[in-house]
Amino acid sequence: MSEREGSLTWRGHETWYRVVGDLDASALTPVVICHGGPGAGHDYCEPIADLHRSGRPCVLYDQLGCGRSELLPDAPSDFWTPELFKDELVELTLHLGIAECYAVVGQSWGGMLALEHALEHPPGLRAIVVADSPASMTLWVSEANRLRADLPADVQATLLRHEEAGTTDHLEYQAAMAVFYERHVCRLSPMPECVIRTFDQIARNPTVYNAMNGPSEFHVIGSLKDWDITDRLHEIDVPTLLVSGRYDEATPLIVGQIHERIRGSQWVLFEDSSHMPHVEEPETFLDTVDAFLQTID
Repeated sequence: MSEREGSLTWRGHETWYRVVGDLDASALTPVVICHGGPGAGHDYCEPIADLHRSGRPCVLYDQLGCGRSELLPDAPSDFWTPELFKDELVELTLHLGIAECYAVVGQSWGGMLALEHALEHPPGLRAIVVADSPASMTLWVSEANRLRADLPADVQATLLRHEEAGTTDHLEYQAAMAVFYERHVCRLSPMPECVIRTFDQIARNPTVYNAMNGPSEFHVIGSLKDWDITDRLHEIDVPTLLVSGRYDEATPLIVGQIHERIRGSQWVLFEDSSHMPHVEEPETFLDTVDAFLQTID
């Protein structure tokens, strides 16, 4: 399978991408894979690009501000908006020549981006796969804190102490946060190398995550804290597959509310996964997504 890397120049910025497969030769709908975070980088989504095994071209990319794309550590907080990344996605499809026919697979924040993208009704969008994502950050935080309440008492106390002190960059806070991650983000031990690379990338370049989310999954104080498109979900008119894990921080309540509002949407709940079914149950994930995409080819 051929691979090529390149960069997209738009608005004076550089976005890195990798194409797995041949966009020109394949008759199958190409897939653009949107990573989470915000600011996580593409690394942990590399297993999703194994969709190419059926001949389907896949596009991985690092969103602006992380990974191999241009880093902007001095950009003001209000630079980092959903609109910025929606525009980047559109520019990427145009640059690659696939704007007339493509699908989007988005994971976590990437799924939020896929939902936002679908609400713009781009004419070439054939389908979206929304993996482990909310439509309301208020509900996300509520559910995250419900899950947090089940953590050991000493872990909860550590989290609260550092949040109140404003010392969430302390190693003690990071260690306590890891307990939550091991339960609700990725339950594999050890975590796959591609996931470790992503966590390392966020640690090196936390600009986007801190600006849009905040210091942790359950302490959201960034620009996304009031983001909510629940009341607009009924406007989405492309085939939609929802994916989540039984132990996911994107809980069944979160995903169920999306499923109820997108007409005709499908929802697959992975019983042995948390927030990353694509690495926790990779074969079942790939089979599920590929079967869905075959319906829109």
